[in-house]
Amino acid sequence: MAVSSPRDKYFGVWLIFFMLGLGTLLPWNFFMTATMYFTSRLKDSSLVDYSANQTEAEGEHRSILEAKFNNVMTLCAMLPLLLCTCLNSFLHSLIPQRLRVMGSLLIIMFVFMATAVLVKVPLEPLPFFCVTMVKIIIINSFGAILQGSLFGMAGLLPASYTTPIMSGQGLAGTFAAFAMICAIASGSELHDAAFGYFITACVVILLSVLSYILLPKLEFFQFYQQRNQRAEEENSVNLMNSESKAEAADPNTQQDVSMIKIFKKIWLLALSVCFTFTVTIGTFPAITADTRSTLADRGSWASSSFHLVSDEIRFKTLLFTSEGYFIPVSCFLLFNLCDWAGRSLTAACMWPGKDSLVLPVSIVCRLGFLPLFMLCNVQPRLHLPVFFHHDGWFIFFMILFAFSNGYLASLCMCFGPKNVLPHEAETAGAIMAFFLSLGLALGAALSFLFRALV
Repeated sequence: MAVSSPRDKYFGVWLIFFMLGLGTLLPWNFFMTATMYFTSRLKDSSLVDYSANQTEAEGEHRSILEAKFNNVMTLCAMLPLLLCTCLNSFLHSLIPQRLRVMGSLLIIMFVFMATAVLVKVPLEPLPFFCVTMVKIIIINSFGAILQGSLFGMAGLLPASYTTPIMSGQGLAGTFAAFAMICAIASGSELHDAAFGYFITACVVILLSVLSYILLPKLEFFQFYQQRNQRAEEENSVNLMNSESKAEAADPNTQQDVSMIKIFKKIWLLALSVCFTFTVTIGTFPAITADTRSTLADRGSWASSSFHLVSDEIRFKTLLFTSEGYFIPVSCFLLFNLCDWAGRSLTAACMWPGKDSLVLPVSIVCRLGFLPLFMLCNVQPRLHLPVFFHHDGWFIFFMILFAFSNGYLASLCMCFGPKNVLPHEAETAGAIMAFFLSLGLALGAALSFLFRALV
C-alpha cells in the first residue's frame, strides 16, 4: 500500500530551494556586475598597449591586462563550469550530498569575503589580475558542483520542485540588472559599489547556508529522502539477485551501464535544454546588447558610458556606449524579468507534457529569434540590412525570447528526473545540469560567429 506524502507546510521546502537557486547565481552575477571595478584596477602606464594611434587621447589606451581581461575571464569561467558539472554527474554518488552543497557554499562565501577585503587592499595590476582569475576559477568550479547537486536533490522531489531553483536563478539575474541600473543612476564610486556587491553576495550565501541546514529537518523533504534510500536498497538487492558474481564484483561497469541507461531515458530532454541555452546565449548578449535605439535622442534615455555584463551567461562581459538606459532596461532588465516569469510559470502550468513532441519542436523554433535580432538595429554591422527599425520590434522580440527561454528550459529540467526510476532521479538531475552548462558553453562559443554574421 502506497504511503501518501506529507504536506510541504508553509511551502518551506519550496522556499528553501528558491533561496538555494538564488544563491547559486546571485553571487556570480554581482561579481560580473563589478567588472568595471576589476578593469579599473588593471590600469598601468608601464603596460599600455600602444597599438592605437599616439595622437589619440590618453583615455583610449588600455593596459594589456585590461584589454585581455574579458577574454581570459570567459575562459577561466567556462572551462571549470563545464568540467566540474561533468565530474559532478559521474562522481555525485561517491561524495555525500551535504559535503558537496555545504562545502561549495562555504568556499564561495570565503572567496567573496576575500574579494571584499581586497577592495581595500592596494595591489599591483599583475598580481591583482592573477588573483582575480584564480577566484573566477574557484567560484565557477564550486558553483557548478552546487548547481548540479541542487538539481539532483530536486530530482528526488515532485517535478514542480525544480521550478523554485530555476525561478531563483532567474531572479538572480533580475537583481543584478537592477543593481547595475542603480549604480549608473547613483554615480557611486567604483570601489564603493563593488564593496557593496561583494558584501551583499556574502549575505545571500549565508542565508543559503542557513536554509540548507534547515532543509533536512522538514518532514516533507525527509519523506522523499527516505523513500529514495529505500529505493536504492531495493535496487541493490535486485541487482545482486539478477546479476552474475563477476558482474557484481565490477562496480565500475555497473555505474557506467547505469549512466548510459539513464541517459537513454532522458536524452531528448537533455539535448532540448542544451539547445535552448545554446540559442539564448548565442544571441544574448552578443547581438542584443549591441542594438541601438532608433527613437531616443542621446539624452532621452539618459546618456552614459558604462560597462554592462550579461546575467544569464555567467562568464561573458561587454564594453559599450549606448543611449544610457536603453540597453540596461530594454535588453538586460527586460530579459531577466521575462525569463524569471517564464521559469516561475511552471509552478502553475506544465504544458506541453514530458512525452509531447510539442516541447522539442517549440525549442527548435526558437532558432528563429536569431535572424529576427540580427535584423534589428544592431551596430556596428557589415553584412545584413536593418529590417526592424522601430524599438518596439526589439522589445517585442525580447519579451517572447526571454519568456520562452525561461519556460521551456524550466520544463525540461522539471521533466528530466521524472523520466527515470526514483533511485535514478538524482543522477538524472545531475546529467540535466551538465547539459544545461554545455548549452551555455556552446552558446558562448557560437556567439562570436553569430555576431560576425551581422
